[in-house]
Amino acid sequence: MISSFFGKTKPINYIVLLTFVFIFYWLVHFSVFNRSYNPEELFLQLLILAVLSFGYFVLNFIVKRNKITAPHSFTLLFLTLLIVFFPETLIDANGILCSFFLLISMRRLISLRSLKNIRPKLFDATIWIMVASLFYDWAVICLFLVFMAIYIYEPKNFRNWLVPIAGIFTVFMIIYCILVLGGNTQFLWDHYTFEYTFNSTYFLNWSNSAKLILYTLGILVVGLLTFIKLGKAGMGKVATMRLIAMLFILGLVLKVLLSSKNVFPIMVTFFPASIFLAKYVESIKRPNIKEIVLLLSIFIPFMTFFIRLILN
Repeated sequence: MISSFFGKTKPINYIVLLTFVFIFYWLVHFSVFNRSYNPEELFLQLLILAVLSFGYFVLNFIVKRNKITAPHSFTLLFLTLLIVFFPETLIDANGILCSFFLLISMRRLISLRSLKNIRPKLFDATIWIMVASLFYDWAVICLFLVFMAIYIYEPKNFRNWLVPIAGIFTVFMIIYCILVLGGNTQFLWDHYTFEYTFNSTYFLNWSNSAKLILYTLGILVVGLLTFIKLGKAGMGKVATMRLIAMLFILGLVLKVLLSSKNVFPIMVTFFPASIFLAKYVESIKRPNIKEIVLLLSIFIPFMTFFIRLILN
């Protein structure tokens, strides 16, 4: 039943998932973390929720346009389940915004497989990564994805290697001009501090550590199975999955580097993780096994959430 419903790409799939995300977003804010907002703050939260919701359409566009998976809604389903598994990510506005702009940058990098307009795409991807770094300074490490894409697709053209530098310079110049007009030229120096403080409270908490370890190992295993099955696929698909896998690894690095209170960059990994999980489910040929896997995938996140809700 679940596989037949989400095994298609129909408007009802969007409606069900986005309606759930809307309700779950406010449940997490008001019931789990006991937040309260004045009208201005509430409007800001609505904008952040809108960005999160729009990310679903961006993700679906990337998957369908580049034929990363078969035509189904499993990717969007797993994105939702990962949010349920890590509900704390919904209170981190910077994490949501950073993840969104990194998703847009990945859209441009993945489209390089066509080998058309390579330099404009590299330039755009660099700009979006730098925009993402305005929310997490350490997000600049995702520029590695741009250089990795150059190495994969057209490494012999020296001008390609200069494009990211031009993109970085362009963003800094635009931001600096805006800061001059706003009278706050100190922002860049204050923001890009690249400080690292280990949050022992978070990592030494058994529930947080167990979830993170279970999640990481699960995605690594599923990702490995995906690459094994892609052995006979074309180079374009393999290169795309390499970029997606690297984003997952960089997201884990961000999680370690940014471990202070109320900062949850683990959401950066949700895009690649949801694709790996969807690829694994679509590879299951027996319908009854696929149904069991989907039921477990839904049961585990909701079980952990309700346990947290009860113990809160």
